[in-house]
Amino acid sequence: MSEPTDKDLIVEVLKGNTESFEPLVVKYQPRVFSLARRYARRENEVEDIVQTVFLKAYSKLSSYRGDAPFEHWLMRTATYTCYDFLRKHQRNREWNASDLSEEENDWFENIGEESKDETNLKAAKSLVDKLLDELKPQDRHIIILLDLEEKSVKEIAEITGLSESNVKVKAHRAREKMRQAIVRLNPEKYI
Repeated sequence: MSEPTDKDLIVEVLKGNTESFEPLVVKYQPRVFSLARRYARRENEVEDIVQTVFLKAYSKLSSYRGDAPFEHWLMRTATYTCYDFLRKHQRNREWNASDLSEEENDWFENIGEESKDETNLKAAKSLVDKLLDELKPQDRHIIILLDLEEKSVKEIAEITGLSESNVKVKAHRAREKMRQAIVRLNPEKYI
């Protein structure tokens, strides 16, 4: 006997068989955790986001129409939940060179030099996270999907509910904002 499909499980949940939701959670939980970790830094916040995503998905499951894969519908719910988290935890996102750690500053000064040193990789990741923090939640999500998760523009449009051209425009503007932040940090090197 073959494994039940997502649609089969959803039908069962909507009939009142709540246990049928668990295989969906097990299947998609790693993906939702991965997304949430890009928006929250503390593990307890990540766990709260993931729990909220699945609670929302369960309570709104009857609104899933089945035109697109369940994963897209779920990830759209996860995206909006992450946006809500960022709006609640909005902070002054602009920072300057004095905010960089010594390792980040060293990496930044030697940008372009090949290095696989663990300290340099951590510094580069930390700097990218700071650049991403400057973006609006939706723009940040688009850059994460496009550049870090290597999703296609079409996939991102389906996940976010935006048109493909809007995804391209937002990605361009987000990259420009990140570039401006880098220039602000080291104008003599990048102007």
